[in-house]
Amino acid sequence: MQEHFNDQFVKQSQSDGYRSRASYKLIELHEKDRLFRPGMCVVDLGSAPGGWSQVAAQLVGDSGVVFASDILLMDGIAGVEFVQGDFTEESVYNCLMDRMGEYSHQGADLVISDMAPNMSGMADIDQPRAMHLVELALDMARSVLKRNGNFVAKVFQGEGFDAYFQDLRASFQSVVTRKPDSSRARSREVYLVAKGFK
Repeated sequence: MQEHFNDQFVKQSQSDGYRSRASYKLIELHEKDRLFRPGMCVVDLGSAPGGWSQVAAQLVGDSGVVFASDILLMDGIAGVEFVQGDFTEESVYNCLMDRMGEYSHQGADLVISDMAPNMSGMADIDQPRAMHLVELALDMARSVLKRNGNFVAKVFQGEGFDAYFQDLRASFQSVVTRKPDSSRARSREVYLVAKGFK
């Protein structure tokens, strides 16, 4: 807790009005990889408490839209359509698809996922859970992305990472690994930026 409250990005997020320090990870990724542009249709998976949705909504502007989903409740954000529930369940998936269909018939320009399981501290339990989540996120991306769309996901390095990286390369023209400065150095988390959905 002490580390959290002394964290420069936690303090900065409070003064900048962001809901979480995770906002700066997405800002850094955008600065490197130019992920957003005005008017885009973006899907944010595992969105609560809304740090990434806030950034995405700002960057796509009034002409764009963000569709966010999480099993946890998320307070409303202007420019963000939120669907509470597990996006892998048919009813939640269909609700998301219906809302997206009203906005964009071609699909999403970008799918972003900062999802992580509740960590137990035991790698042999946590790593498979984390990989399962990013595999679900990739399945979702493949079903909603328009051609040449992009995908960004948090992945934990460990068992299954290399196979997942190769899986991404099969579906996208380029895949790079990023470790934002705002990501804690001791964390095994990295972000995979996949561009050019085939």
